[in-house]
Amino acid sequence: METRDIEEVLGEFQPFDADEGTALNGFSASSMERTQEPPTYCCSTFNNDEVLSRGNPNRGRAVSRSLSASPAPGSSKDFRRTRSMHGPCPVTTFGPKACVLQNPKTIMHIQDPASQRLTWNKPPKSVLVIKKIRDASLLQPFKELCIFLTEAKNMIVYVEKKVLEDPAIINDDSFGPVKKKFCTFREDFDDISDQIDFIICLGGDGTLLYASSLFQDSVPPVMAFHLGSLGFLTPFNFDNFQPQVTQVIEGNAALVLRSRLKVKVVKEPRDKKSPLQNGIEENGVAMLNSMERETGTITKYQVLNEVVVDRGPSSYLSNVDVFLDGHLITTVQGDGVIVSTPTGSTAYAAAAGASMIHPNVPAIMITPICPHSLSFRPIVVPAGVELKIMLSPEARNAAWVSFDGRKRQQISHGDSISITTSCYPLPSICFRDPVNDWFNSLAECLHWNVRKKQNHFAAVDEEEF
Repeated sequence: METRDIEEVLGEFQPFDADEGTALNGFSASSMERTQEPPTYCCSTFNNDEVLSRGNPNRGRAVSRSLSASPAPGSSKDFRRTRSMHGPCPVTTFGPKACVLQNPKTIMHIQDPASQRLTWNKPPKSVLVIKKIRDASLLQPFKELCIFLTEAKNMIVYVEKKVLEDPAIINDDSFGPVKKKFCTFREDFDDISDQIDFIICLGGDGTLLYASSLFQDSVPPVMAFHLGSLGFLTPFNFDNFQPQVTQVIEGNAALVLRSRLKVKVVKEPRDKKSPLQNGIEENGVAMLNSMERETGTITKYQVLNEVVVDRGPSSYLSNVDVFLDGHLITTVQGDGVIVSTPTGSTAYAAAAGASMIHPNVPAIMITPICPHSLSFRPIVVPAGVELKIMLSPEARNAAWVSFDGRKRQQISHGDSISITTSCYPLPSICFRDPVNDWFNSLAECLHWNVRKKQNHFAAVDEEEF
């Protein structure tokens, strides 16, 4: 096999940017095949008339970093997406004879996050407005938004029944005609999952978590306005809400798909305890008795931030076993453990010392809470694995579990918590784009890497060195 330049080899698989050292993704699997065609490439995520040539050092560079400033999908000819957020597509041949075995059972196809944009199959007609409860400062923005949606946009507005029970809304006669047009629902009683086209949240990050909990399957797009305390997940300011909402209704907005966790809690009947408390065989594989599976209660949740297992009110250490794809990987002895999404990595996990992960990274983070060990560091595992958490046989007390801070319940011997990545993400509408929004939130909400600037050397000091 003759020796060839590395750029030429990579060029056979994908466009390669020599300046930036990154490849431009967006090709189908067939583009990975070797070809003897001339070194000119077209990227499917660009326009058909856009030709990428090796001789052009500026190929593939974005005109604007703001996705929301781009035209609507109807004028996609003028749309320029940002550089791919995926890494370079790897070469799957290794040396002259080795290659990766092709697996016909493809698990998933992930669109380049930088090109994820909202579009409507049909014009949206209904909107769910979620307002932070017991906050008088949100009454006026809530009224202004609802009047705009019903009268200016002729939308069907859904609100939770307890929102309209606020005395300030009940006693407002001028708001009465608008209130009569509302459709109301009650949490845990009414299913509105197939009636909502998109969601608008007024409040803090908790309103977004609440919106996620209302939809256990597919979630409509969510537009979150920052009217709460922290606002890490709420990028929009309410001062200019009318053009921003109009832009979303017209289908001109960037999206970030925030992965959620699919959680299944299996509880063994208290009168049918297994002699082997957590069902561990000698080889370290977690096994639940078939009778336990049939008679135990099963509850399922969709979690946006994190699943927290802790010691609750007990003064003893939490002692839980963590399994990955059925194999015991570690036992957590401490205050507990956090299993979080990338979105949740900036919440409780960050306070417990974990790294912060961009929401477009497909991963699950495992973070111990005050572990009684000097070497227990947070870890990140692939999004496709299944985690299972059970009380260790040596545990002196029960544990407690909560899901995004809600539905808190006790976990006893024989119970299990299964966690994996859900196939139903939460589509969060971006103010600009997934990268800028995330770093702006890090800077403004968490003051990430804030430090006084170091002074430069004076001219006299530079001469001394």
